[in-house]
Amino acid sequence: MIRVGTRGSALAIAQATWVGERLGSSYELVTVATAGDWGAPVGDKSRWVSALERALLDGEIDVAVHSAKDVPAEIADGLSLVAIPPRADPRDAICGAPGFGALPAGARVGTSSLRRAAQIRSLREDVEVVEVRGNVDSRLRKLADGECDALVLAVAGLARLGRGEAIDGVLDELVPAAGQGALAVEAGPGFVPVDGLADADATACVLAERELTRALGASCNTAVGAWARVVDGSGELELTAWVGASDGSAWIRDRVRGGASSGLGARVADRLLAAGAAELLA
Repeated sequence: MIRVGTRGSALAIAQATWVGERLGSSYELVTVATAGDWGAPVGDKSRWVSALERALLDGEIDVAVHSAKDVPAEIADGLSLVAIPPRADPRDAICGAPGFGALPAGARVGTSSLRRAAQIRSLREDVEVVEVRGNVDSRLRKLADGECDALVLAVAGLARLGRGEAIDGVLDELVPAAGQGALAVEAGPGFVPVDGLADADATACVLAERELTRALGASCNTAVGAWARVVDGSGELELTAWVGASDGSAWIRDRVRGGASSGLGARVADRLLAAGAAELLA
């Protein structure tokens, strides 16, 4: 029996169940309350994973399933990301309107993400970004209750919860968070993942995105987007990156192609830093 550790949210359980069903043997879900569930500061990215890592190190679970975008650049000693399964759509969705162009001046756009807020402000300085927190269902209720005129959420999260009908548009103009749409399976050295659980393309893309954010020293308190895609037939990745001021007043966007194992993330980070990214991140 493989013990699969997960947060207790509906989305986390859906993700962990998906992984458990593909482990090739019987499994049980073990829910672990994380610091994020208890209200740890938003800027502390480890708030979603540190308790699960402690459960791994203490032998209480065999694997932990995370949303890849929640995993800090540095993970606990003795643990590793043993599999990144096939990735869902990493883009952001808009609920309540077909796109930003359909919103009138003064519209209230809800999000809890600094990255999304900064990019929205950079695109539409005439709308108001309002903070909307809670799980997916509670955020959608707030939209229905008129607390905001539109809501930005991850396409993948809505799809995994069976709430795809709430998506009114997909925001290609926003650069997603590193790892968005992907899962990360974490374990100690004794765990051997089953064949087929890891996806080579998803792994290459997520590792390039994580390399970029690590080189920038990015955190939940920085407005950074990173999205790597496999270029069909070329054997290369295309990495798009966005770094901006939180108020959307200044930003840098870059797009570079390179080999999956060529240090693409670090190379793009160097280009961003040379263009002034450090000042924006500060």
